Amino acid sequence: MATPPGPAGAPAGFDLRALLAARGTEGYALHSRHLNPQLPRMLRTLGFDRVYERAEGAYFWDDEGREYLDMLAGFGVMGLGRHHPVVRRALHDVLDAGLADLTRFDCQPLPGLLAERLLAHSPHLDRVFFGNSGTEAVETALKFARCATGRPRVLYCDHAFHGLTCGSLSVNGERGFRDGFAPLLPDTAVPLGDLAALERELARGDVAALVVEPIQGKGVHAAPPGYLRAARELLHRHRAVLIADEVQTGLGRTGDFWAHDHEPGAEPDLICVAKALSGGYVPVGATLGKEWIFRKVYSSMDRVLVHSASFGSNAQAMAAGLAVLCVIEDEDLAGRARATGGLLRERLAALVERYEFLHEVRGRGLMIGIEFGRPRSLGLRTRWNMLQAARPGLFAQLVVGPLLHRHRILTQVSGDRLEVIKLIPPLTIGEPEVDRFVTAFTAVMDEAHAGSGLIWDFGRTLVGQALARH
Repeated sequence: MATPPGPAGAPAGFDLRALLAARGTEGYALHSRHLNPQLPRMLRTLGFDRVYERAEGAYFWDDEGREYLDMLAGFGVMGLGRHHPVVRRALHDVLDAGLADLTRFDCQPLPGLLAERLLAHSPHLDRVFFGNSGTEAVETALKFARCATGRPRVLYCDHAFHGLTCGSLSVNGERGFRDGFAPLLPDTAVPLGDLAALERELARGDVAALVVEPIQGKGVHAAPPGYLRAARELLHRHRAVLIADEVQTGLGRTGDFWAHDHEPGAEPDLICVAKALSGGYVPVGATLGKEWIFRKVYSSMDRVLVHSASFGSNAQAMAAGLAVLCVIEDEDLAGRARATGGLLRERLAALVERYEFLHEVRGRGLMIGIEFGRPRSLGLRTRWNMLQAARPGLFAQLVVGPLLHRHRILTQVSGDRLEVIKLIPPLTIGEPEVDRFVTAFTAVMDEAHAGSGLIWDFGRTLVGQALARH
């Protein structure tokens, strides 16, 4: 029997390579027509509208064969770099195995094995819920904390980022993300590190939890030494729980397996993790917690599905997660992040005295913030003020742009209206990548302080775009 023709008269069936060969150059046009129209517009404005065709490790290549260094790692998703061979092999193996996945009426071994391996790094915790993303891991923690304590309110820290679904948005400290989506959950912001403010809120008696990033992604600000441990003690005194959002900071990023490991005694009651656990392939999120919390949520057989996820614990995600943990342990990626991150911070910090625009280099492991500020000399200060008058954050973008355009290094501004560049490269980078980044960054800063050249031409373009939006 003949195969029925497809829409264009071709034989029916799916050929991914043929599809990409035929239409792979249409990405920006397709996004403009069918997806978020502001994304291609923003990329074109910044000159970031490249077409990337392949990637490996900490590098990718565009359609003209040019190589780029990735210091962004897909916002932390690519912790192992792109296409790590161990994760690739695990996914091939699990697909070839033809498992009876997601039957809903059995208990497959892979979720239990991944939970066991995650909990080995958190011996004070007992159980795991698997979802599909970081924001879902946070949603799970919020629900579990409210159920377990019987209280409605969750505290979060100013400038926090915990996701963009409605529950996690309620504990998002960036107003720009919240605008237009009210009403949200009954939640309250407290300053990061302010124990007195935390205790005042706890005294009201309605707080279920504090959710906190050990190092905030927005601006790369670490919790002060001793804060997490002291916050946990306060919370427990008031019968509330501590939630650590390790979606970006976990899995070796900061030089320890968990960022809160840096502070002995912190021991959160719930931990949220995602991003790098995927290996960059299959979305996966996880919420780790104490036995008593899970027992409160799943209190009877009638409540067996009171919190679940359609694709949670699927075999591909579990295989990817197991492979990722194997690589982290076998290649000592936390130790490598600690050593490489220390070298990168040291070399960047040495430039602070040299450049007036450069104010601080901070962070831990391979999560680094480079902060710019108002220079001392009149000529540079005039240029700084021009950018600030148009829109705060433009100077940092002024550095990010040339790093990509002229040095083929991808970075990001750490948040809206922040003069901070965040570096979160794959944990697999080493001294060659440090050398390349520092050399490029030095060249960009030299040009910025010279007061002329392409960097300020780019600045005038950004100013024009910012003023046009007013």
